[in-house]
This record gives sequence, structure tokens and C-alpha cells, in this order.
Amino acid sequence: MGTFTRREILTAFLGLPVALAACNTNTKTPLPAGEIVGASDVFGHRLRENLKIEIPKDKWENAKVVIVGGGAAGLSAAWRFLNKGFEDFVLLELEKAVGGTAASGTSKVISYPWGAHYLPVPMKENKNLISLLDEMKIIEGKDKDGEPVVAEQYLCRDPEERVFYKGRWYEGLYLHAGESEEDKKQLNDFLTETKLWIDWRDAKGRRAFTVPVADCSDDSEVTQLDKISMGEWMRSKGFTSKRLVWLVDYSCRDDYGLTVEQTSAWAGLFYFCSRVMKAGEESQSLITFPEGNGRFINHLYDRAKTKIRTNTIVIEIIPNEKGVDVVTLDAVTNEVRGIRAEKVIYAAPHFTSRYVIRDWRDNPPAHVQEFQHGVWMVANLHLKDRPKLHSRRDYPLCWDNVMYESPGLGYVVATHQKGLDRGATVFTYYYPLCDDNPKEARNRLLSTDWQAWADITLTDLQKAHPDIRELTERLDVMRWGHAMIRPRPDFIWSNARKEGTKPYRNIHFAHSDLSGLALFEEAFYHGLSVADQTV
Repeated sequence: MGTFTRREILTAFLGLPVALAACNTNTKTPLPAGEIVGASDVFGHRLRENLKIEIPKDKWENAKVVIVGGGAAGLSAAWRFLNKGFEDFVLLELEKAVGGTAASGTSKVISYPWGAHYLPVPMKENKNLISLLDEMKIIEGKDKDGEPVVAEQYLCRDPEERVFYKGRWYEGLYLHAGESEEDKKQLNDFLTETKLWIDWRDAKGRRAFTVPVADCSDDSEVTQLDKISMGEWMRSKGFTSKRLVWLVDYSCRDDYGLTVEQTSAWAGLFYFCSRVMKAGEESQSLITFPEGNGRFINHLYDRAKTKIRTNTIVIEIIPNEKGVDVVTLDAVTNEVRGIRAEKVIYAAPHFTSRYVIRDWRDNPPAHVQEFQHGVWMVANLHLKDRPKLHSRRDYPLCWDNVMYESPGLGYVVATHQKGLDRGATVFTYYYPLCDDNPKEARNRLLSTDWQAWADITLTDLQKAHPDIRELTERLDVMRWGHAMIRPRPDFIWSNARKEGTKPYRNIHFAHSDLSGLALFEEAFYHGLSVADQTV
């Protein structure tokens, strides 16, 4: 964005008051070292070139199943195959490393996430996910009710979260300081509404909101919530308290990359209800690691690494009478190869299928157009020491640190789970671009260079940490142009999502997109389900 001034860039991403304050403050601290890393939009965009490649006869091989995509869904399918004793498959990944939005990085200090960074403890009904956690030695046993007991060192360590508001850090995410009686009443009424939905069951005994989404009730009383936005639902219930609206809006931006006005009311209530066993109980505890959900990715990768090929672009998938031909391009050597398979598991983001499946290039199914993805910037700040507290009244540094007056989401601290409370650390900062039009958001994301994103990140955090620039030794940026499915109104329970789950000839689809929610649990569910369908 070299054609714009610093003030214009900061205004566009952080608002005019922040931009004015930043530009009126003299700082001689230069930007730290850093670069844009990770997901390659260049390789991804090559899928749209409709390349026609002739493959020499000696460059063909055979495999019973080809898995396209090395995110959580594709790796989960591979894990399922291996557990069933099936090995005649290969997994192809576009990038140089697997993981998708659950990828992670590492430094001399600690590992850290590049996206998803926690997993709620699954309920006993989710036996497959529990079996994975058990294999990873995360589960210690069961309690008296049969619920899994997670080893203490893997549960998010206290203090868990805090919020920065008007120059001070407060405990928790809901801002109680200065709340009015009306604020208190509306919060209690909101919690009462969520309790009703937590205990709600349909005639078949199904919950309104649970994980995986496939187990949720499809009763019209529940699905009609998908017809309106969470903002509309809140207003219909009289929930206008600014603090409450902020909490719900933050939750939608944090999990979905959408504002409260853009998020389906079904998805908004899912956030608050799906991870609570019974009304009145706390939400399920969070499992987390320094590298976030990268720990699960690394485990799945280690199980299947002999079957995985990275830096491999799937140029074309061609269904035929005998099965499916898969045309690939090595992103490093530019060598073209082909695989003749009986079946394909398409575990890449669903919108990309129209550029890869030959039959869909000229005439893509209508449902594919309905899969819209959010846009995110994630920055990892490598600090030589912790920022100083503003005062003794500040709530201390937590795992999750949220900025109340910011379009960004704040940051998580990689060293927190290890109990390393002093010295060098890594802050992972998240910024969702919540434009109504995701294409415009992607244009803003990709036209903003590393220098601008580094300045935006540091300027935002500088409100809470005046010494952040001096402490940051390195700042790397990941630009997620298609980060996560957007659960906007009338998508979760739409015909489009239902159609997306159906196989096309010998091509089967598996991705969290197909649930309408970008959650590890959903990707895991679809990976296993499709693996069971294909073998």
C-alpha cells in the first residue's frame, strides 16, 4: 500500500483516533526484522489458470485413493485409513508444510500457532475425537459420568483471559467495571436464554447445538435461527447493552471472522451453547499447547508422513469410467505427474473445487458459489521480554489478551502454557477483515505489505503496551486470504451446504467447510466420515 500515507493506512485498519494518536507520537524505534510467510496465494491462483498438461506415459502411477489437501480434514482421513490398516493412498498438499489454518511455527524460545490455538475438551459422545486424544496421551481416564479426564498440563493454565479497556487490563472477557444495573440485567437475561438452548432437546433427544454439527437437531425451531443474523436475534430479545453486544460481537469475530450483524443467529448461539453440558455449568475446559492446534497436526503428520507429498499442486481432477485421474505439478521442480486412482477425497477448501475438477470448470454447481471464506491477518511477535504493566491494578498477563476498543482480537501468549512467566516470549496477534464483501477484504489483505501490517499490529498493541516496539525483535505476518468458512445467515441449514457434502462421481468431499464452521472437531469428523465411505 505504498500509495497511501501511514495515517491513511492506520485509519483504514484501526480508526482515525488511533491513527492520529500514533502519527502525533514521535518514535525513533524502527520496525523489527520480519517478513510475510506461509500460505502462497501465487500457487493457489495457478489453480484458476485452466492449465492443460500432457503427462508422459512414464510419469503415471496408481493409488486406490488420493487425498487432496493436508489440513486437519485430509490428515484425519489419512489417520483413519492407517488405523484401519489401509495404506494404498497418497496425500497431496499444495504448501511446503501441512496444517492449513492449524499450522504452527517454532523459534529458539517456543513453538507458536499461525491460526487455530485451542480445542475444547470433547464430551463423551465424541468417541472418535477422544480416541485421538487418548492416542496422544492427553486423556488420563474417565470421571464418574464417563466423561474424559484430560491431564492437567494440557488444560489452559490460569489466568486464562483479560480485556484491555481505557488504559487498564481487567479480568475476563465481559467488562464488568462500570456496568449499570441494566447491563447486569441484560447479561443475566442473555445467560438465561442460552441456558434454555443448552438444555433444549428435540423429539429424538438431540441437542440444538453440539459437536459435530451433524449431531445437531434439524428441528425447525432451531434451524429458523439460521434465517436471521445474531444482531437481529439480540435486538428481538431486547439485548442492547453495549457491553453485551461487544461480547457477542467479539465472539463472532473471534470464531467466525464475522461481526454480530454478519453472523447467523444459529452460529452465534452455537458459540455459547455447544460446549456446555448442562445449564448452569461452565463451558468445557480448553486444551491448548504453545503451538496451538499445530500439536494435533504434527501428531497426525507423524502417523502418515510416508504417504504425504508437500509442494504438490493438484492442477486437475478428471473423473472417468474407471475412476479418477489426478494431474499434479511439483511446485519446486515444475515436474508434472499423474495418478490414476479409484477414488479421490477432496479435503481442500470447497470453493477451490470449481477450479480443479474438470467437469466443473466451465459449469460449476450453483452450491459451490455459496461457500464464502473469511480473511485474516495473523502476526507473530518475538519479544525479548514481557511488556510492563500500566499499574499495580492491572490484571496480569494471561493466555488470551483482548483489546476492547480495537478491530483486532488481541493476542495469545505462546509461553503461557509452559509456565514461563518471565523473559522472552511470542505473542500471536489476530486481525479479521470483516468486510461484507470477502473479495474486497482479500484485496485489502494482499495489497497491504509487511511493513504496513507490522505497523498496524504494533500500533494497535501500543495502546496497551507502550514499550511493545522496543521489546519486539522480530515480527512475521501470515495473510490468510481464505481462512475459514463464513457462517452467515441462511448458510448453515441451506441446501448449498447439504449439496456440498454429496460425492461427485468418485470424488468425495471432506473439509470443515461442509459443517459451515471452521473448527478442528468438524474437520476431524468429515475426514473420518469420508474415509469410512471410501474404504
